[in-house]
Amino acid sequence: MNRSLKIALGVLLLALFILGPADLTGLGIPWPGLKRYGTYILSLWLVTAVAAMGVNLIVGYAGLETLAQAAFLGIGAYTTALLQKAGLPFGATFLISGALCFIIGIVLGFPALRVQKHYLAFVTLAFSVFVWLVIRNEDWLTGGVDGIKNIKRPELLGLSLRPALYYYWLVLGLTSVMTGILWWILHSPWGRAFTALRENAVRAESLGIDVRGYTLLAFAIGSAYAGFAGAMYAPLVEFIDPSPFALGPSLMYMLMVVAGGAGSFVGPFLGAAVAVLLPEWLRGAEGYYLIIFALLVMILMAFCPTGIAGLYERLTTRARRPHADDKGPTLGTATTVAEQKP
Repeated sequence: MNRSLKIALGVLLLALFILGPADLTGLGIPWPGLKRYGTYILSLWLVTAVAAMGVNLIVGYAGLETLAQAAFLGIGAYTTALLQKAGLPFGATFLISGALCFIIGIVLGFPALRVQKHYLAFVTLAFSVFVWLVIRNEDWLTGGVDGIKNIKRPELLGLSLRPALYYYWLVLGLTSVMTGILWWILHSPWGRAFTALRENAVRAESLGIDVRGYTLLAFAIGSAYAGFAGAMYAPLVEFIDPSPFALGPSLMYMLMVVAGGAGSFVGPFLGAAVAVLLPEWLRGAEGYYLIIFALLVMILMAFCPTGIAGLYERLTTRARRPHADDKGPTLGTATTVAEQKP
């Protein structure tokens, strides 16, 4: 697929996401749009995908391990909720949440990465439990198990984004910006350094790459993405409590990246769809939908360990293979035939 076709497909997909949830009957198009809950689920999928993008950068590109993405999401969510109640606008709280998680990521990752990258998994495990305990027990700051209620949705140019569709458009815009920034990072020298670290850290260091510095940078950026996702999550749900920020949700973010395709750019969106959209589609199965969901994920992991993106690449490669075989003998084959002639 050439570059212009990819751009056209991306623009078409973005237009579909913009207009898909809206009521288009006033324009003569027989599409009533999505109801409030459907729009909420789409917004939750985008927020989850942003957090999963951070895990994909840490795990899929830099080859590290993290079990604290939900904890960073909680830090971003509570920071936004508390600062908004203190009177700060959403734009400021959004940037502060991401910057705070970036700084905490550096402080947390620096001592762990001085030894071995595997220690980062143990450090993030302990950090995840620590953050959850602080959120749950420090009632004076976080509200404890009662959480923080009545989190207002932001305003934009004097227009309230309280309606679900308006806030969805804001989340879609921010997700598009975050996706573009990540695409730029991955295609910059930073991204090539991250990939080199994942493939062979010893060889990357022999080429002059600062292994410790780049691994720390990847972890900090991935943590910042969780903070940005938390900043969007708090006004979306309008109420936060400790349960979404425990260790279990962090493991779910790892599952999203693996199911979608670790190291694939679209993997976080596919993995978030598996974790957020698929259970909603299976709710018609009543009490069995969680069992069906678990079985589908296990089957996917058993038969396609490279995730959905890897499965798509495998199928497209297999579909192109017969056309490659019809092109005639390769250079090596032609040379062998020529050598057999008298």
